[in-house]
Amino acid sequence: MLTALILFWPALAALLVLLLKGQAARTVAFGAALIEFALALVALASFNTASGNIQMSLSFPWIESAGIGFIIGMDGISLLMVLLTTFLVPLIILSSFKHEYRNPNAFYALILFMQTGLIGVFVALDAFLFYFFWEVALIPIYFIAAIWGGARRIPVTFKFFVYTIFGSLFMLAAFVYLYLQTPGNHSSDLFSFYNLNLSSESQSWIFWFLFIAFAIKMPVFPFHTWQPDTYTESPTQATMLLSGIMLKMGIYGVLRWLLPVVPNGVSQWAELVLVLSIIGIVYASFIAIRQRDLKRLIAYSSIAHVGLIAAGIFTLNEQGLQGGVIQMLSHGINVVGLFFIIDIIFSRTNTREITSLGGITQTTPVLSIFFMILLLGSIALPLTNGFVGEFLLLSGVFQYNGWFGAVAGLTIILGAVYMLRMFQGVMFGPKSPATEIFADLTMNEKAVLIPLVVMVFWIGLFPNMFLSISEPAVSNLLNIINR
Repeated sequence: MLTALILFWPALAALLVLLLKGQAARTVAFGAALIEFALALVALASFNTASGNIQMSLSFPWIESAGIGFIIGMDGISLLMVLLTTFLVPLIILSSFKHEYRNPNAFYALILFMQTGLIGVFVALDAFLFYFFWEVALIPIYFIAAIWGGARRIPVTFKFFVYTIFGSLFMLAAFVYLYLQTPGNHSSDLFSFYNLNLSSESQSWIFWFLFIAFAIKMPVFPFHTWQPDTYTESPTQATMLLSGIMLKMGIYGVLRWLLPVVPNGVSQWAELVLVLSIIGIVYASFIAIRQRDLKRLIAYSSIAHVGLIAAGIFTLNEQGLQGGVIQMLSHGINVVGLFFIIDIIFSRTNTREITSLGGITQTTPVLSIFFMILLLGSIALPLTNGFVGEFLLLSGVFQYNGWFGAVAGLTIILGAVYMLRMFQGVMFGPKSPATEIFADLTMNEKAVLIPLVVMVFWIGLFPNMFLSISEPAVSNLLNIINR
């Protein structure tokens, strides 16, 4: 029941928020998001971290005649994703308090509806239920970006929508085929798919159908072209949702629905995926170095980070998988913080162009410290959250192939280049006309950034607290893949 409450509470709160106006809408939305995070902490407290099995599950027939059930539950990987989602959403809502959005009740209700979709993806144990929540998460973000986005929001959002729907159709086709291969009256239960005995040829094409759907969402090169424009044109809160949480849907889908369902297909094509992922790391890093718009720079850096996560996961070793899971947490925390800082800078200067900024650190000691901490976490400085994940990921890739590991390791060098150059251009040097008057952080802005900065060090200093939650589930996953 606790899993169901975590799943549906944001949707119920969204219905209430729709009835409210102005400041009341955002206050209730923020309160509901805090309650959701408290429920996730209760789930953590009652979770048996020594077990890799599904816990706190709920199952009953949904379309009984077709063998489709409403089946939800969590293992360690799911729990970490639920914790990330419920931790970030209140901060994302709080970050919007300094903006005055038109129709705020609709804006905050859509965020909460999206949270239900995201949680549903992470807890669904039935293929068609997973697909349902996959689409539920897409619809709110489409409207948030299309209604409250920038000047080019309509064509950019339409491109994003077409990309994701295109991928979703591939996933649906694969799920229907897998469903029809189950014995008897058929079942779309996750474990029924795990128990299928498919030919190598079938696994090969199913792999690509599922991989395309998940690769678009992540995104992985060459399925990334929707991402920079969408991140740039969307309102900051939508960009945070997309980068901090929504792209994790694709990575999670690979872990839950791709690797264990078609292991032979994965073994056939893993090397090609690694090559694409590593190309994406290097390509996105060089493009990031050339960027002058802060939002686009972080968007391309996100592609590079996700490329490393994908490469680590497809090594199919424990270091790569564990690194992928904890890096999902770290990336979500860092990228949300960085996009919020960019929003702070834009709100005070009305520009995101690096060449139009400079000298901000002269009057903003608190902002400078927080910005540097999140930046160092993003470039994987030891004792920060990014170091843990990148160390494990690169270790996994090196185990798979030393040359792959060497090229993937460029992400650390190139990441330091574009991030530190960005910081130097924005924060140091003489003041520009745009930054002549620049106030330090307000209490509201500190309230958003302090929890993120705390998590940068918490994960960096005590990684085993998080790795121990996912380790049994990762071991179970490897056992299913290698059986």
